[in-house]
Formats: sequence, C-alpha cells, structure tokens
Amino acid sequence: MIRACDKKDIPIIQAIINDGAQAYKGVIPDDCWHEPYMPLDELRREVKDGVKFWGWEEDGKLVGVMGLQDVKDVTLIRHAYIRTAARSKGIGGKLLEYLKGKATRPILIGTWAAATWAIGFYEKHGFRLVSTAERDKLLPKYWRAPQRQFDSSVVLVEVEKANKAHEGH
Repeated sequence: MIRACDKKDIPIIQAIINDGAQAYKGVIPDDCWHEPYMPLDELRREVKDGVKFWGWEEDGKLVGVMGLQDVKDVTLIRHAYIRTAARSKGIGGKLLEYLKGKATRPILIGTWAAATWAIGFYEKHGFRLVSTAERDKLLPKYWRAPQRQFDSSVVLVEVEKANKAHEGH
C-alpha cells in the first residue's frame, strides 16, 4: 500500500534510506560516502525544504520511500530507497509510477553516475539520461550539493512530459 509519510515517519524514512544506500558503498567515490549516509538533521532539512515522502507499507511497516519536491518549474524525484530485504519485488516501480501520476510538471531525477542499477531502473520506467552539458546546467539550477557530487552524478528526465514540454515551445 502506498501512503503519504508524515513527520512521525522521519526516523523510519532515515533507516530505510541508510539501509538502501548501502548499495552505494564502494561504488560511488569514497570521498562522497559517509556514515550515516543520510544524517537525521539532513533529512529533516530536506523535508523542511519541501521534499514530500511517500511510502510503501507492508504489514503495517514502511519498506520503501520516495520523495517528490517541486523546485522552480520542475518536480524532482528525491531519495528513492527500498529496504535491502524488500528489493526486487516491484515496490520501487509502483512508487515511481504513483509519483509520476502526482506530478504535473516535468520530472527530473538525479543519481550517482556509478549507480548503473538505478539508471537502468529509471530508464525502464520512462526516463532518459540527459547530456553532460545539460546535466551541468540542471544540477546547480535545481539541486543543492557539492560540486564533487555534481561531477559524479547524472540527471534523467521523464521522456513523456519532456516531449510534451518541448512540443509546447
């Protein structure tokens, strides 16, 4: 079941993110990895900055989360994580499709360039990588992160909404 998360879910959201992010350890640049991957104060700041989390619940427990954040003229998919024990069951795809349905603006997703599994997941769900030049314009416009993280990241755009936005020009 998909449900909106609220402030009482923040500790569970943090646990899911930190569990799911273990997949990045040893994959992303070592100087970009830290423990915990998502400190509680950083997560609270993300929520305060407008990230609205949705969660997948099984047997009364959250096992996956994904956030939406409207920034300027786009919607960002933020912090998409599934507990390690619940992966490969279609939960991420169901959350993503649900959030795509809620967004009314073009959707952008940023992820680590080395996270090939994540890129493949998003491509399977109707997103495409943008060029490096486009990435270099989009990241500082819509995200706040160190330059080192930008240099190690990619941006994906939802093909369907991007095509509709392009047709409008």
